[in-house]
Amino acid sequence: MNNSCSPSFSRRTFLAISGAIPAAFAARASAAETSREPAVPQPAGAKQYPIGLELYSVRDELARDLAATLRAVAQDGYQVVEFYAPYFQWTPPYAKEVRAQLDDLGLRCYSTHNGFASFAPGKHMAHAIELNQILGTRYIVLASAPGSTRGVEGWKRLCDHLTTAVEELKPHGLGAGYHNHQAEWARLGNGQRILELVAANTPKDFVLQLDVGTCEEAGADPVAWVKANPGRIKVMHLKDWAPSKGYRVLFGEGVTPWRKLIAAAESVGGAEYFLIEQEGSRFPELETAKRCLENWRAMFGRA
Repeated sequence: MNNSCSPSFSRRTFLAISGAIPAAFAARASAAETSREPAVPQPAGAKQYPIGLELYSVRDELARDLAATLRAVAQDGYQVVEFYAPYFQWTPPYAKEVRAQLDDLGLRCYSTHNGFASFAPGKHMAHAIELNQILGTRYIVLASAPGSTRGVEGWKRLCDHLTTAVEELKPHGLGAGYHNHQAEWARLGNGQRILELVAANTPKDFVLQLDVGTCEEAGADPVAWVKANPGRIKVMHLKDWAPSKGYRVLFGEGVTPWRKLIAAAESVGGAEYFLIEQEGSRFPELETAKRCLENWRAMFGRA
């Protein structure tokens, strides 16, 4: 991906790039899916946690028409969206146009997914800061580690870089975070899982954005992970997974113990909002997003 900050970057170019990013994972082999969990009514006065959509879930629709896609997402009842890496190509004036539309629709953007350039001091970080301030973002999240990151020392160097970025972002009212994939559950030569090393070598206010589906696929326990990192799981990607269909199941159709996980996130993890994410399903993108939100509502009895 070209992370150029060219001011001549157009909406059409952004949308073309947005549609070009491939789905990250394939389906897996057979086993039975778990049934959906019953709804949990919310007591009066309970804290409300906004439910949002990682827009990678509707990447092809976003490529066709960003404005119409945001409108459809808002009409479904989503409250938050998370833009992913191609947003970095926007100019500040275009970001202001997007922010105006978000405001008109009652949507909020609390975090963005970013390439490593957004964490590099200098013009690239400055550009990321400006765009995220326009959007009203809380967290700039690193979507994945640079491909050259290897071994204990390599991951520690990355953590040092991220720790520096945390301090660089603070004066601008922004926090930083890291989004795991399946690979970060692998163990290093010292016996630590990669994600355990990341947690141990970054500040307590550095967000560990949990991708639930990849955690499940790797055979890790998402509930235990949340409980082991109190206050650091401020946002999760609610992606489900099943041995028979991989990530192509809708929210609530896979193996994840959602009631236990969401309870842990809210009571221990420091959750501020949640983001549904889909790699793709048996339905078109917008229908998939709508059905996932309907399943969330059926399970938790809340928007």
